Amino acid sequence: MKKEPDPQYRERVYQIVRRIPRGRVMTYGQIAYMLGKGYTPRTVGFVMHGADETKTPWHRVINSQGKCSTGRVVLPTDKQQRMLEREGVKFDARGRCDLKTCLWQPEQKKKTERERTAKARAALYRH
Repeated sequence: MKKEPDPQYRERVYQIVRRIPRGRVMTYGQIAYMLGKGYTPRTVGFVMHGADETKTPWHRVINSQGKCSTGRVVLPTDKQQRMLEREGVKFDARGRCDLKTCLWQPEQKKKTERERTAKARAALYRH
């Protein structure tokens, strides 16, 4: 059975991207993973190309190698990298940023005590 498209997909992507702080980046793959099964880095990229620049910091989403992937889509071709550099993101001679220092990992929702207790209780009854 084919899964119905999520009518809120674009907005869900934009909500994640709007949380990325200045000077930090996320990858297309990270966002796809957060959205769940059936979403890919490529579909996140397509959504990002339609982002409203005044509302969504599209330039903070890069590829998994730490490079900008807008060369054939955005003019001028180095616009994304220049925008990130203005925010303090450093790129090497090959056009890569250090994901160890620039990658933003949003905090995961912390489980409440009630959720942890319910999970532990359920584990007691598994065979």
